[in-house]
Amino acid sequence: MLRDITLGQYYQTDSVIHRLDPRVKLVATFVFIISLFLVDNFIGYLIAAAFLACMVKISKVPFRFMVKGMKSIVFLLLVAVVFNLFLTPGEPLISVWKLTVTKEGLRLAAMMAVRLVFLIIGSSLMTLTTTPNNLTDGMEKLMSPLKRLHVPVHEVAMMMSIALRFIPILLEETDKIMKAQIARGADFESGNLIKKAKSLVPLLVPLFISAFRRANDLAMAMEARCYRGGEHRTKMKPLIYHRRDRYAYAVLLGYAVVSVYFGRIFTL
Repeated sequence: MLRDITLGQYYQTDSVIHRLDPRVKLVATFVFIISLFLVDNFIGYLIAAAFLACMVKISKVPFRFMVKGMKSIVFLLLVAVVFNLFLTPGEPLISVWKLTVTKEGLRLAAMMAVRLVFLIIGSSLMTLTTTPNNLTDGMEKLMSPLKRLHVPVHEVAMMMSIALRFIPILLEETDKIMKAQIARGADFESGNLIKKAKSLVPLLVPLFISAFRRANDLAMAMEARCYRGGEHRTKMKPLIYHRRDRYAYAVLLGYAVVSVYFGRIFTL
């Protein structure tokens, strides 16, 4: 289950999406997520699905590899669907004991499920096609106007990039610790909720120790290399917009206009 989480991983292959400027992919991800919450009908989600499918196809990242990451949010998805299904007032459809499924609740639950699935796949597509270094540079460039407000832009971008990079590392470490504890007779599955929570203590303690050790090693390595962030720091590969990036912005603008028009403004 832990190995199925794809957020933060990078999939090495040669595609147009991989070669795009990281700023384009960051902006595209934000625009896509915003569009998911702006559309309000079936046509809008159909346009979003078609756009996402095209991007996945162009990226050359196997779709089954992305779907694998959906297993980690099944519980969150079920909670969101159940709460919207039974707690939304409106025209009743089905009544079971004191719970009532309404027409509005069914529609809202379906929309919430589609939003979460598209959001995870869209976010995973960005991290799967962008290296941590490029992601850091892209974030720093996009947030550069905040320097006028004395915001430590480079440090913030670096922390976000390191956090994303540490996700697969910590998941792999968790998997190793779980297997070691199971080999020693630990049981993480049986028992009630309280017993399962207590059984996680032998897992969490070594995991936190490992995480702090890795963080300390990273800090010492950066200091040993005389790392200094912020102003006057040069880059070996500065970000430069190319023609393909301008085309990508044009496609993104077209998607945003079409999805918002047909998904919110246009009515049948």
